[in-house]
Amino acid sequence: MTKHRFIAISASILMLASAGGATGARLPEMSMTAPGTYQLGPGDQLRITVFGLDAITNTYLIDDTGEVALPMLDPVKIAGKTLRQAEASIAAQIRTKQLVNDPKVSAQIIAYRPFYIAGEVQKPGQYPYVPGMSLMTAVSIAGGYTFRANTRSATITRASQKGSATADTPVLPGDMIVVRESWF
Repeated sequence: MTKHRFIAISASILMLASAGGATGARLPEMSMTAPGTYQLGPGDQLRITVFGLDAITNTYLIDDTGEVALPMLDPVKIAGKTLRQAEASIAAQIRTKQLVNDPKVSAQIIAYRPFYIAGEVQKPGQYPYVPGMSLMTAVSIAGGYTFRANTRSATITRASQKGSATADTPVLPGDMIVVRESWF
């Protein structure tokens, strides 16, 4: 191999590594601030209380279609809504069914949907979300980095958005985190 060919190959490898590794493109940075109002989604577990209707008061899991199945009601679509919007949707259906004239509905999150972490961590997998998590917290829950890990950044996929993350980047329920291998 000639000296010039070696330099050209080395430069190509460096450009690929600095441009985001195997993706071939630089990813935008994930927002450092978590969204202000939490959006419900499949896998979230809720405690729903309807005052005066004890048959409905219970703990429910949002299914993969984004709905909850409540007794005496049709399935209620609540994925993508805030807790207050979910309460209003349930109350509207109770009024429509004429079960109670002025329903008082309360919803609380019992358990958030999990986050997922893969790549160069000791124990990749699915883990329960804890409010206030950062990338560093998620990596710690997964047993820490492997010796090959790129500890400066990772990739987070959130809904249909993909971005680059640092240790302080907030992690949200349902996020998919990939810790890449360090090239150097």
